[in-house]
Order: sequence, then structure tokens, then C-alpha cells
Amino acid sequence: MTASITRCLRKFSLLWLLICAVPPAWADTIAARRAEVELVDGQLAVSTRFNVRLTTGLNEALQQGLPLTFRLDFELTRPRMTAYYLNFRGWFSPHASLAFRLSYQPLTNRYRVSIGSLSNYYQTLPDALRAIGSIQGWRVLDPGSLNGESSDKIAGLVRLELDVGELPKPYQLNALGSPDWSLSSNWITLEVKGGS
Repeated sequence: MTASITRCLRKFSLLWLLICAVPPAWADTIAARRAEVELVDGQLAVSTRFNVRLTTGLNEALQQGLPLTFRLDFELTRPRMTAYYLNFRGWFSPHASLAFRLSYQPLTNRYRVSIGSLSNYYQTLPDALRAIGSIQGWRVLDPGSLNGESSDKIAGLVRLELDVGELPKPYQLNALGSPDWSLSSNWITLEVKGGS
């Protein structure tokens, strides 16, 4: 009996070692390279840049013509009263969001990144992925909403993630249980730099 318990523990410890040694498929797929915010005329201007890596399943889906939408979210955390007000007003959704749409054009063998009605084309996937989540001076709050606040009393969070809700319905169902379709950065804390 002792021998069977020992064999079982060895198998369990070997299995545990394999589980811990193999990183999950979604680890480090989106990481922040730069995340800054500046107070300008009572409004916040966010600048971000992310490293985005697609999983194998997402890369295959993109090559087959499925566009991928990534959402950049901003949430104010300080001053507390303003943050609470924005939470209630927006039904606890992020206080500002920006969508980046990545698609592959097989006829021209190029990648397209769209933000609203603006689009850029890229020759390679790594170039297109560098454009996802990269923004300079994005105004995230209404003008004057932070008038009278000092920059050291203001903070926020920013995150980039694959917006599964923008996928066609059959893909949404596949994405529910698959870590291959779960791309998201952590929430990154933004400390506000002084401005005018």
C-alpha cells in the first residue's frame, strides 16, 4: 500500500511540475509598454502603447478573414467623488473606450487597423499589432470636468483587451470556454503628470 501511495504522489508531483512549467496560452499576450496621462485644461489626455501578441487560434482566424476588435478602456479612480459619479452615470462601465479593429486583406496581403473612420494599412502583422492600443493625447473626460483639481490628486486605470462581444455569434460561443480567445492586459495605474 505504501508503494502505491508513493507512486501516486510521484505522478501527482510530476503532473504538478508540468502544469507549473508550461505557461498558459494567454500569458503575456498584451503588455503595456507605455501608459501616461496628463491634465490639460481640466481634461485628461491619455497616451498608451502596448505589445500585442496573437494566440495561434486568433492568428488563424485573422488570416481566414475574421476581423478582431480590441478595446482600450479608461477608468478614473481619483478624485473619488468624480469617479463615483462617472460610475453611476455610465452604469459601471469604463468611463471612456476606444475601439481598434484589426483585419487582414488577402487580395493585397496587407493588414488594416481602424479607429472609427480612420484606417492605416501595414505590410506585416507585427507592424499592425504595434498600432493596436497606441494612442497619443486621447481626451477621455468632458472638457473642464477636472477644473480646480491638482494633478497629484488625480489617478486612473487603463486596459487593452480583445472585445469578444464584437465577434460573430458562433465565435463568441467558442470564445467563452477557450483561453486561446482571451486577450487582455492587466489594469495599469496612471498617475497624472502636471499640465496647464
